[in-house]
Amino acid sequence: QVQLAESGGGLVQAGGSLRLSCAASGRTFSYVMGWFRQAPGKEREFVAAIRWSTSSTYYADSVKGRFTISRDNAKNMVYLQMSSLKPEDTAVYYCGSRRSYSPSYYPNEYDYWGQGTQVTVSS
Repeated sequence: QVQLAESGGGLVQAGGSLRLSCAASGRTFSYVMGWFRQAPGKEREFVAAIRWSTSSTYYADSVKGRFTISRDNAKNMVYLQMSSLKPEDTAVYYCGSRRSYSPSYYPNEYDYWGQGTQVTVSS
């Protein structure tokens, strides 16, 4: 069982930065952690993922070069540093945990989710 809790969302102007945090508890050492986002009226989409064991990272093309995912094993934390934010980045951001060593870009392949944190980017 894994419990996830996101924080760090807020309102920011276009071009600004935010750092999201995801606190994980439970059996996390063998999991892949991912960030997804969901805008109103749209499906949940992949943003970034990281493997706990190797720190290998994966990004959606839309955020590559602007967002950075990282983890702190000692604290069981996963972070999403977001820079050069755009209005189209506005969404609820969710942290997900996958019981597999293999990353996935599909939300239905993640087993646990946090409650989400709202990110709003104004133009």
